[in-house]
Amino acid sequence: MGISVWGSRILSVRGRTSGEWRSTPVNLLTYGGDLYLVAPRGVTQWVRNLRVARHGELRVGRTVHAFDATELDDAEKVEVLRAYLRRWKLEVGVFFDGVSATSPLAELARIAPRHPVFRLTPPATR
Repeated sequence: MGISVWGSRILSVRGRTSGEWRSTPVNLLTYGGDLYLVAPRGVTQWVRNLRVARHGELRVGRTVHAFDATELDDAEKVEVLRAYLRRWKLEVGVFFDGVSATSPLAELARIAPRHPVFRLTPPATR
């Protein structure tokens, strides 16, 4: 219907084997002036596809935004995960093993390897 629930989007990424577009709802995070996708359920199919494709599209209604994606290393994820949990805890908190936005840095660092995070940027000329 083109209605976004508090920043949710439809992520479209080409399949790593089929090359066909695959879509799934995601929660987009704006943090520190950058856009991020966090995988609350861990290494899912959309994560595997995005790792290979390195670009995709976010849709809300008829508006489509293409992007390039860069996966963050575990050390870079900690504060992004905190911000994500602050924003989306009600929807996805169950996937973070009791860790919340107020948890110590050590707890966020402990779960970071299980939750891929991608920084989104405008697409480079291809």
